[in-house]
Amino acid sequence: MTVLTCLDRWRADGTITERQYGDIREWTRTDRLSVFLELNALLYLGVLSCAAGIGWTVRVHFARLGDAFVLVPLTMILAACLGYCFSRASPYSRAAVPTPTFAFDYILYLGCLVFAVELGYVEFRFHLLRAHWDHYLLASAIVYFALAFRFDNRFVLSLALATLGSWFGVRVTREGLFVGDVRAWALAYGVIVALAGVGLNRVGVKKHFLETCFHVAANVLLLAMASGTVSGDPAVRSMWTIGLAVGAGVSISQGIRFRRFAFVVYGAIYGYAGLMIRASEFVDGAVAFLACLLVSSGAVIVALAAVARRFGRQ
Repeated sequence: MTVLTCLDRWRADGTITERQYGDIREWTRTDRLSVFLELNALLYLGVLSCAAGIGWTVRVHFARLGDAFVLVPLTMILAACLGYCFSRASPYSRAAVPTPTFAFDYILYLGCLVFAVELGYVEFRFHLLRAHWDHYLLASAIVYFALAFRFDNRFVLSLALATLGSWFGVRVTREGLFVGDVRAWALAYGVIVALAGVGLNRVGVKKHFLETCFHVAANVLLLAMASGTVSGDPAVRSMWTIGLAVGAGVSISQGIRFRRFAFVVYGAIYGYAGLMIRASEFVDGAVAFLACLLVSSGAVIVALAAVARRFGRQ
């Protein structure tokens, strides 16, 4: 007779209460504790730290080490990462592909970061493209997109989208298109990313990439609208404020509807920041504004906690 069997009988006989039954059952259970998220977080931080350390070493000691001593190890690390991934990856599929090993995604991500460091070093030392150095960003984005789709990696997809956004910003600046409204181009980029995700979802190619595209698009769009509340004449700021309120509301409502808490946080944080910036124009005195800030931020935190508890229960 097991301990759990005895507990069930004692509860049925009324020897122990329901609360005592639950407490003792928790003590006697031998279920394994999952540390999956913690291990993933440690691996991610480890990859970033490793890439940052490589970049710092190259930047500080390149003159003493020499070009060959920098480029050869970087190329070897890149080749090792790609060789590992190609040797263990499943065949390409339009659908989601299971990760072959626990560290697979992070090794690929490390290879991409090392590639960025090496490419930056090559341009810094040899100036191959000179004034057209922004083409490195476009080339990097293309490589990252290819690797993201080949290995079904959302880390690398996020890196590709960020790199493409950097190239987009640099390119329109070089063409003089930022003379007008910078935020308009940011909005255009965010819409393009969102539509690309929807398009991939419609044609059935890596449909699970849709959420990553929406994460990038939501941050870009909300940040662009929030920044619009701090510049321009009052009428323009009011228009950006209205747009931000609508965008934040959509992000929060759709995040709750589709059970994606991150989008609730995006809408709450960006919306709150923009609205408080505008509120500072109408509140007289630092003390009054500080009181308003404390009360409103407390309300936002309580609201987010309530929504988070609801997500957790469900």
